Amino acid sequence: MNGPAVWALVVLGLGVVVVRRRSTAVGLVTAQALVLVGVALSRARTGNDVLAAAALAVRAVAFAGLLMFLVSRTRELRPVRAKVAAPVRAGLALGFALALTWLVPISPAADHYAHQGVLALVAFGVSTVATRRATLFHVLGIVLVENGLALAALTLHGGSSLEIELGVTLDLTLLTLVASVFHQRIFAEFGAGDAGALRSLRD
Repeated sequence: MNGPAVWALVVLGLGVVVVRRRSTAVGLVTAQALVLVGVALSRARTGNDVLAAAALAVRAVAFAGLLMFLVSRTRELRPVRAKVAAPVRAGLALGFALALTWLVPISPAADHYAHQGVLALVAFGVSTVATRRATLFHVLGIVLVENGLALAALTLHGGSSLEIELGVTLDLTLLTLVASVFHQRIFAEFGAGDAGALRSLRD
């Protein structure tokens, strides 16, 4: 696996953890998805590999459209402040990524850079969900995890397969769509995409 490509994915993922503006975060995950398309094309050896790269490209464009649609439809009157300051979020995310790298053993056949990149993206996605109150950032956290799993699929021995790419894309795309619907419903009910507003609900 190309080391610079993995580093680009990791840096873009960390950017999602720390940025404040939703549109900026959407741009970062879109750029990340396009880097994955480039990695898939560079590793393509068969027609199925090219179709798998095409599936990733369609997913990147579709997610960019969906997320920007959500941003435009759910304009916040005032920013939803994160529960944790940006430097602390970055530290927690990096610490979690290092812990996963230490705890999850690497297979002898696995690529070292890709292994670390996958774990970092999963850690950044979980950290985004755990430390942000804005519900759209929760959706973006799911997309970060999906990008990590897509990277894992691309680095399997012999390259990615069409079945794996389509399976990963379909499953987590459905999860992302459900999370997006919840984001819109929360915004419609409370006038803000703030997960903290759910604490006001009582049986």
